[in-house]
Amino acid sequence: MPRKPGLASDPREWLRRARSNLARARDDSGVPEVLYEDLCFDAQQAAEKALKAVLISLKIDFPKVHSISHLVELLEKGNVRVPAHIKNASALTHYAVAIRYPGTSEEVTRKEYLRALALAEKVMDWATDRVGK
Repeated sequence: MPRKPGLASDPREWLRRARSNLARARDDSGVPEVLYEDLCFDAQQAAEKALKAVLISLKIDFPKVHSISHLVELLEKGNVRVPAHIKNASALTHYAVAIRYPGTSEEVTRKEYLRALALAEKVMDWATDRVGK
């Protein structure tokens, strides 16, 4: 199916994709095959896409990057006051790449997963308030 032009520049579309990642991250249904690492990856992706939605809404360019702290820096350079609880989401960057592969780190605990999910939810709420639904 061909891509629809303009969706990449629509911050609401980025929020829609972030909500999809967040919904998957919340799906801790107890299926033994689902790893907390993967749920944390979805939490990270939700936060990343939500921050990119804010950047797009403000017409601030950003590189293809998974670093939450880098995205926050770009927002601050654009004169956006980023609350501390959003800056704390930089911890999610850990789940962006390496943790998705076997043998690169310790298994994620349920406690870590719940913290990652809470961080992603805060970023989503903040970004939605800034961009709108």
